[in-house]
Amino acid sequence: MEDFGIREMLEMQRTLQEKYKDRWETIEPVNGKNKLLWMISEVGEVIDVIKKNGDERAYEDPAIRAHLVEEAADVLMFYNDFLLCYGISPEELKRSFVEKFEKNMKRW
Repeated sequence: MEDFGIREMLEMQRTLQEKYKDRWETIEPVNGKNKLLWMISEVGEVIDVIKKNGDERAYEDPAIRAHLVEEAADVLMFYNDFLLCYGISPEELKRSFVEKFEKNMKRW
């Protein structure tokens, strides 16, 4: 399977947002914080899968792992909505990520 990157996720999320534009809140800065709050809720669902099933089963049991990965995908969907709300491009995110990585590599 080829890499699955931010650009592809953003395009898919734009398509999803366009489809449900009459039902979901708009993709603009005023709703960015709401997308982050929804993302945090989804992070809680990821944690619940692990908490209810344990680390080993979440890693090894195919059905539980599928549920874990599905919830992780929900986190990424809301994260991508957040990026869209603030117009954060893949290039801008990469540049910042690399800078932060390099800073952390020199930290200790």
